[in-house]
Amino acid sequence: MTKALNWMCSCVSLSLLLFVASCSKDSSQTATLQVRLTDAPGDYQEVNIDIDSVKVSSSNTSGSNSSWVGLDVKKGVYNLLDLTNGLDTLLGTTVLPAGKITQLRLVLGSNNTVKVAGQSYPLSTPSAQQSGLKILINTTLSAGVTYKITLDFDAARSIVVTGNSNYILKPVIRSVVEAQIGSIQGTVTPAAATPAVYAIHGSDTVASTFADDSGKFFLRGLAAGTYNVGFAPKTGYDPTSVSNVTVTVGNVTAIGPVAIPVHQ
Repeated sequence: MTKALNWMCSCVSLSLLLFVASCSKDSSQTATLQVRLTDAPGDYQEVNIDIDSVKVSSSNTSGSNSSWVGLDVKKGVYNLLDLTNGLDTLLGTTVLPAGKITQLRLVLGSNNTVKVAGQSYPLSTPSAQQSGLKILINTTLSAGVTYKITLDFDAARSIVVTGNSNYILKPVIRSVVEAQIGSIQGTVTPAAATPAVYAIHGSDTVASTFADDSGKFFLRGLAAGTYNVGFAPKTGYDPTSVSNVTVTVGNVTAIGPVAIPVHQ
């Protein structure tokens, strides 16, 4: 892996894509849930994931009668690297009884691949993921309210190389309730430095991404607070950081352009 990947510190994550579509009930007793997919980039040309189905575990307002509800999703193959630096896609929307949702279950198909140096390789998927990967949510839905949950897939940390061109998919996904968070976006210069970018709160690295080819980056899913933003560029440039970046709920904090030092 590249130097940048070595700097991709741990996000509070979980495993792969997700989405939901609809039902219809009285809005005085139900909530609307949108599920969207985004990606923290990895050092690959493509990461193609085959989405087969999604279920959500929900209960009523008293917390009883928990059950799995199957969702109508946009089945098919998604290239996760099309969904980076602030881009996402709506996989589906559904109407659920007001109450608690605890988990999402993602079931993958068999057509998962990764593209490296112009060559596509199959992504071996353990049977546990194929039968349904559980993603913890633990969110209470209030009646008449719309909620947006973003599944932040970490491509770099989800692919394991176990031999000569042998790739295994072990999905790492972080679930984010958008109404409860803020974000940081910005640019770096020169764009050619393409650094890994990470947000540190106290002593914890809580989110990471890569700057794209134009130098833009986007760190989502950050609780309100003050962060240090670190930049780990590729060979030929030196690391740098920006201190005391304030994040507030529901807002995007802009920083930059951040100058990445050329290595002397």
